[in-house]
Amino acid sequence: MQNRNDITFPFKRYQMQNVWRADRPQKGRFREFFQCDADIIGTKSLISEIELVQLSDEVFTSLNIPNIEICINNRKVLNGMVEIMGCPELFNNIVIILDKLDRIGIDKVKEEMSSEGVSEDGILVLERFLNSSDVSELSDLLKQSEIGKKGVEELQFVSENISKLGLKTAQLKFDITLARGIDYYTGCILEVKQNDVKIGSVAGGGRYDNLTSVFGLDDVSGVGISFGIDRIYMVMEELNCFPENIDQNTRVMFANFGEKESVFCLGLLKQLRENGISSELYPTSVKMKKQMNYADKKGVEFVVMIGEDEMNSEKITVKDMKLGNQEQISISEFITKLQ
Repeated sequence: MQNRNDITFPFKRYQMQNVWRADRPQKGRFREFFQCDADIIGTKSLISEIELVQLSDEVFTSLNIPNIEICINNRKVLNGMVEIMGCPELFNNIVIILDKLDRIGIDKVKEEMSSEGVSEDGILVLERFLNSSDVSELSDLLKQSEIGKKGVEELQFVSENISKLGLKTAQLKFDITLARGIDYYTGCILEVKQNDVKIGSVAGGGRYDNLTSVFGLDDVSGVGISFGIDRIYMVMEELNCFPENIDQNTRVMFANFGEKESVFCLGLLKQLRENGISSELYPTSVKMKKQMNYADKKGVEFVVMIGEDEMNSEKITVKDMKLGNQEQISISEFITKLQ
């Protein structure tokens, strides 16, 4: 908060860091773990929730992790549900119990809620909500709750727009049981699961309207998501998602024909890198076969060859490693081709 006068809002940020929690160690649960947090602070626009859903889809698509499910709910919907259950004063207790549904089952959930003071009628209302599998079904259930109806509107906005925009590989799913037992959430809540590995959620987050006021910054809404890097690593390891060669991101390699040619290539290499194109120069002028084998094993897309002729002209010779053909073009044309 010390930098609040220097920050332009809405403020988007991410960070990766170690996190410590007083947890009982078991598979996928650690007392110390590595986490990536992404937040959008200073706007109540639901566009931010849409962006975080898209971000989650992009992350797990890029990591080649299949069968990803992004579950979504809204704390206002849960508030409305508890209101209709007739026990709004028990909201926090009910949410904490509901958050354990996957682990302890419905019978145990009803038993714990009853012991907390939820009436039989209230539990019947809960069961009706638990049987709803689509956001559209909530409108009728929550017609007597203003806050509940607001939550439905927010869910519909996010869900309908994600449906129009589409996701690359993940699936967005409404889940009324998603509660995320953290009481600072005030709107949409998200949880990301990989359905083939029993490890719990690999990411989660939601909207927090009042959290910054704890640190002296009032009326600043935010929404964020945290990615559990240790859990993601375990999922990738179990599903064999890691690439065989982690150096596959080099797109262009400059062949080395000697000291004079390699020094000339350094200027072109700089141009490619400044345009965001991952490139490298083979360090020594060994036989061309060895250089080409290196490029092939590394998955390089293009090999650039600069000899005396190329140095005296404004053209470079480029070999397409996939198609096997060669062409002579200018460096600016080559950069345009790769962008």
